[in-house]
Amino acid sequence: MGKESELRLKIGEIEMEPFIRVDQFNFIARQAQDLVNGHSTSNEKAVLGALESMARERVLALIPAITEEQAQLLQPITLVDDKDKAERFLSQLKPYVIPFQVTEQGIKKLFPKVKKLKIPALQELDLQQLCYLSWIDYSTNKKFIVLKHNGKLTGLHGSFEMIKQKGICSICHKHEEVGLFLAHKKGKVQGTFTKKGNYICRDNETCNQNITSLDYLHDFVHRLKA
Repeated sequence: MGKESELRLKIGEIEMEPFIRVDQFNFIARQAQDLVNGHSTSNEKAVLGALESMARERVLALIPAITEEQAQLLQPITLVDDKDKAERFLSQLKPYVIPFQVTEQGIKKLFPKVKKLKIPALQELDLQQLCYLSWIDYSTNKKFIVLKHNGKLTGLHGSFEMIKQKGICSICHKHEEVGLFLAHKKGKVQGTFTKKGNYICRDNETCNQNITSLDYLHDFVHRLKA
């Protein structure tokens, strides 16, 4: 039996609730790509075996208290050896990705002082690709960020200055086209304000795809709210 048939047999009949976060799915995709790259550059069985074992261990370690059924779904990553198998493996994992959970009413509650809040059409978004939601109101040059932080929905908004250069994004920690996000916060003295911010991706979709851990995103929010 070939690897392609094994891949279908091992994944095809598993049913369970979504349990993979978006950042974890992105991490798994990165591991699958590493395997594709490894198979394209080496024929050494020992090298490829080590790559496969490492990918399996890293992926299984993502899920705390992983169940037998969840492990069964993820273990076929070791069968990925080309682009087609990687895409098939990831497409079969996609139904088990937890979508970003947000409603229009929930977003409005996060920004009660913002008049004429323009919210993206949530029904047009693939919520299984979002670690966080973000958009720019070009009429006011304000950028809005919505995410789950410390177990609850959190919102940030501030000015966003486009810059014509690449830099390290504070949210995904990748080298991308960035802009300067600045949030305004009331100072300790009445009538004063402080500004806190950093460089983040100009493109929300690219940033979300880059995120393989929520650590940098949560650190970014913590610094701005501190």
